[in-house]
Amino acid sequence: MIIRSRPSGFGLFFIYRGSVLSQIKGVLFVNVALATLVTLSHGDIYSHKITLTAIPFTLIGLPLAIFLGFRNNAAYDRYCEGRKLWGEIVLQSRNFARQCLTLIEFAEPVKPDLGLNDVRVRMIVRTVAFAHALRHLLRNTDASAELKPLLVQHEWQKTLDAANIPDYLMHQMGRDLRLCLDEKRVDGCLASAIDATISSMAAAAAACERIKSTPIPFSYMLMLHRTAYLYCFLLPFGLIDTIGFMTPFVVGIVAYTFFGLDALGDEIEEPFGNLPNDLALDAICRGIEINLRDAIGDKHELAPLIPVNYCLM
Repeated sequence: MIIRSRPSGFGLFFIYRGSVLSQIKGVLFVNVALATLVTLSHGDIYSHKITLTAIPFTLIGLPLAIFLGFRNNAAYDRYCEGRKLWGEIVLQSRNFARQCLTLIEFAEPVKPDLGLNDVRVRMIVRTVAFAHALRHLLRNTDASAELKPLLVQHEWQKTLDAANIPDYLMHQMGRDLRLCLDEKRVDGCLASAIDATISSMAAAAAACERIKSTPIPFSYMLMLHRTAYLYCFLLPFGLIDTIGFMTPFVVGIVAYTFFGLDALGDEIEEPFGNLPNDLALDAICRGIEINLRDAIGDKHELAPLIPVNYCLM
C-alpha cells in the first residue's frame, strides 16, 4: 500500500515512486515511438498512405473508457471488501481477547509466564497465529516458520499437513472452548458469545478466500486489454492528418491514461498480493499481534511497521 502525502501543483508531474508509470513505461515508450515514426513518415508505410480519421477513435474511445472504468470499479470493490474483511478480523480479534480474559474463569489473572499452558493465553496467541496463517494462505507463502513459536508443538505439527491452516486453527479454538465448558470455566450463554466471535473470524477468512479464488472473468479482461492496445497503437494514424507534429504528445497522454487504468485494475483486482498498491497485510497482522500481546501483558519489542520508500507491506 502506497502511503504518502499528496503533492500539490507542478510536483504531481514528477512523482515516479508509487505511480503506475513504472509498470507501463515499456509499452508506453513503444507507443510513443510508433507515434513519432508515424509523424515523421506522415502515415506512409512503404509508400502506402494509411488513411484513418478521428471518427472511429471517437466511437471506440468512449465505450472503451466506460468499460475500463467499470472494470476498475469492480476491482476497487474487491479491494475495499478485502480491507473491510481485514478490519473485521482486527475488531473480532480484539473482542475475542477481551472475552477470553473476562469471561473464562480462573483463580488467578492471566500470566504470560505460563505461556501456552494457560488456555486463555493459548487461545489469544492462536488468534495471532490465525491472522498470520490467513495472510500466508492468501499470498501463497509458507507460514510454518512464523507459526511455530505461536502454537503448541502438536498443533504446529498438524499445520504442516493442513490444507487450510486458518480453518484448522479455528477448529482448535472450538476444542479449547469445549474444554472450558467441560471444566466449568465459562457459562454456556457466555460460551455462545465467544463462539459467535470465533465464527465471525472464520466467516471473514472464508470471504477473503472467496475474493482470492474468484477473479474477474478472464475473457472480459482479455477483451479490454486487446481493445486498449489496438486503440492506442492505431491512434497515431487517425491523428496525424489533423494535429501533425503534436501526434506523439497526444498519443502519449491517451496511452498513459488507458494503459495506466488497465495496469491499475490488474493490480488492485488481487488485493492480497505483494504489489505496492495491494493491502498492507504485514502491517495489519503486526498490529493484531501487538494488540493481543499487550492484552495478555506480554513484554515484547514489536513495533508497528512503517512505510519503506512510501510502501507499507
